[in-house]
Amino acid sequence: MRKPILTIFYQFNPWRSTIGGIQTLIRSYIKYAPPEFDLRLVGTGVDPKQTLGHWHDSELEGRSLQFMPLFDAQDDNVRKIVPTSVRYTLALRGKNLASDFMHFHRLEPTLMTRHWSGEKTLFIHNDIHQQINNASASKNAILWRRFPNVYFALERNLLEQFQQILSCNSDSIDLYRRQYPQWADRIQLVRNTVDNEVFYPLSSSDKEEQRQRYASQTGLPPNTRFILFAGRLHPQKDPLLLVRAMAALQPLAEQNAPVHLLIAGQGELMESIREEIQTLNLTTSVSLLGAVALRDLAALHRLSSAVVLTSAYEGLPLVVLEALASGTPVVTTNCGETPRFLMPGSGVVCQERAPQAIAAAIHKVLDRPEQFPTQACLDTAGPFAVRTVLGQIYESMYARWMQSAKIFSSPPY
Repeated sequence: MRKPILTIFYQFNPWRSTIGGIQTLIRSYIKYAPPEFDLRLVGTGVDPKQTLGHWHDSELEGRSLQFMPLFDAQDDNVRKIVPTSVRYTLALRGKNLASDFMHFHRLEPTLMTRHWSGEKTLFIHNDIHQQINNASASKNAILWRRFPNVYFALERNLLEQFQQILSCNSDSIDLYRRQYPQWADRIQLVRNTVDNEVFYPLSSSDKEEQRQRYASQTGLPPNTRFILFAGRLHPQKDPLLLVRAMAALQPLAEQNAPVHLLIAGQGELMESIREEIQTLNLTTSVSLLGAVALRDLAALHRLSSAVVLTSAYEGLPLVVLEALASGTPVVTTNCGETPRFLMPGSGVVCQERAPQAIAAAIHKVLDRPEQFPTQACLDTAGPFAVRTVLGQIYESMYARWMQSAKIFSSPPY
């Protein structure tokens, strides 16, 4: 019997240093796919040896797969005049890449797939309705904020083709079930995952040693404490708010060890962040690291005293799970799924999106580290372990495929 084929559709090249939770999640789905599945990935290309629009035998995370680049995308961390999602959608026109299972991480490309046979799953990574209607978000945060009615019409027209609509955000699930009661049984909550082979804690002594070593390597005082931001420099993540919180934190922290902010990521706000750092006189307190490879990022998680998110809206950001699995507490704004499961011993939820409030929360974690023990962080991250979550998902997929194969192979009566 042949193996079932899973084809994953997303606008990135997994062999480049691209930033985002979706990219990390897709890599996990590939890395931890059981051998009973054949994998295909339809993405973007930069390798001149790979012919656009054709399948290439490849390997990713130790797993063999077929890869099809649709078009060249040199830097998908920065938005272009023509959005990458539009280019990706147009590149699918006239193709039929149907397979047993198809995973989509954006809605727009499914304009071209409604007549493809096979089980289709749409992953919703943000509460798109909140994302479009969020008054505190920039109009430039997402293209659809300019044309909300067009998006919602598109959504109503396309959702019918999916056998599963999966979201990591409870509010999004509730909204979609109310909005589309005819498909309520298809709309389900799914856990995001964290790879415990990459993100894991250190002992207290090893963490202290790594922290001091990193401080020495970067020319900072040996008693410097680090807080980490990791993600796209995009209005959704609002890293400018975190930089302003650092300015508000300085008077609170000046009596103790110095505090240094590490910003790991790239994006359209990079120059604005540089300017804000200069304006607030924070050049010795903030480092812009650019894109950081996954295992290097994991090392930063382990040596940091806190990981901070200042997002305007979220689904369930993977950086939260990565921090907790590393034994590092989280400070977050009150958005997305994180406030639903973050325990008092594993982080702080800021009820106000203001520099002073975020600075106070960071100070609380730095000033009382004994209230945020490693084990509390690990306990919070435990249910999101990648092998547990993806094992259940793939087992269910395989059972459905076997049942379908049995039905179609049975003689007619």
